Amino acid sequence: MRHSRKAMLSAGIGLGLAAALGGVAPAAAAPAPVGNSATFAAYERSQENEAATKAFFEAVQRSVTEQRAANPGALAVTVTYNTRSAPSFRTQIASSTRIWNSSVTNVKLQEVSSGGNFSYREGNDSRGSYASTDGHGRGYIFLDYRQNQQYNSTRVTSHETGHVLGLPDRYSGPCSELMSGGGPGTSCQNATPNATERARVNQLWANGLVASGLDAKG
Repeated sequence: MRHSRKAMLSAGIGLGLAAALGGVAPAAAAPAPVGNSATFAAYERSQENEAATKAFFEAVQRSVTEQRAANPGALAVTVTYNTRSAPSFRTQIASSTRIWNSSVTNVKLQEVSSGGNFSYREGNDSRGSYASTDGHGRGYIFLDYRQNQQYNSTRVTSHETGHVLGLPDRYSGPCSELMSGGGPGTSCQNATPNATERARVNQLWANGLVASGLDAKG
C-alpha cells in the first residue's frame, strides 16, 4: 500500500483536480515500496519517505488556519466522500467507514452521492493503492485491483482512509497496526486501527481542527 502525501499548491497546477478540490492540486508522489518486510522497513527509514511525511504534515498544518477561520467554534468535523468512481469496492468502503466511525470521536466519515471532501477511485496501477490528500479530508483514494486481490481489501481501504485522517505509514509495524500497510505481508487480515492510531486521529482532529505543532515523524 502506497501513501502519496500531497502538499497544497496554487491553483493552475493540475487544473482539473484543482478546480474540483477548490484549488488543491497534487505534488509529486513518493514511489511505492515493493518486496518483503525488509524492503518496506528500509523505505520507511529512507530520506524520500521522511521528506514525503514532512510534506504531508506541513499540508496538515497549513490547513489549520483555513479551518479555524471557517469554523472557529467547531467541536467536531464530518468528512464527506463519494464512491461513484469505485463501484467495485463499495462494500469494503462501507466497512472501513464503519470501522473508523466506531474507532474515533472527533471526526466522522459520511458518504454523499457526489462531490464531498474526497472520493474513492478504482483501477490498475503498478504502484498499488494510495491516498492523494492534503491531510485534511481533501483528495482521493485510489484502489488498485491487483493489490486488493493480494491483500485483505477492507484493510487496504481502511489503511488508505487513515491517511486522509492524518496518519503516516508505519511499514515496520505489526499486523495489529493498521498503518503498517503491506509490511506484515498478505496474510495480515486486520482492518482496524489500534489504540495508538485511534488516539492520534482524535488528537489531530480535536475540537474539530487539526492540531498545530505536529511532529513530522508522526
